[in-house]
Amino acid sequence: MAVTLKLARHGAKNAPYYRIVAAPKGAKRDGRFLERIGTYNPMVQPGAVTFNQPRLEYWLSVGAQYTDVVRRLVQKTLPGVIEKREDHQLAKVRAARKARKARAASGKKAPAPKKKK
Repeated sequence: MAVTLKLARHGAKNAPYYRIVAAPKGAKRDGRFLERIGTYNPMVQPGAVTFNQPRLEYWLSVGAQYTDVVRRLVQKTLPGVIEKREDHQLAKVRAARKARKARAASGKKAPAPKKKK
């Protein structure tokens, strides 16, 4: 199941208050969610943001995607968390490229994917 970290709107008209939630990819904005991992109150200056950092890192570690707004809030509140994840993903891509180039240089074909039973 694909998971997205996104904002769910709560509060009154003209007084929004957001929960930062981990929700299934197809869930509606204020619909079903798996876990609440933080809050965002844009009505105070500057906007008040809170996160449950261990749970945020857990969801990022299992491959949860995030919206642009959540990414910006995480970068502002918890510097280094998003960058660490993106650096790790980039290192994996670079390692795969290096292995692919090494296979091409040696003339071997890529190993066939294993079949699931």
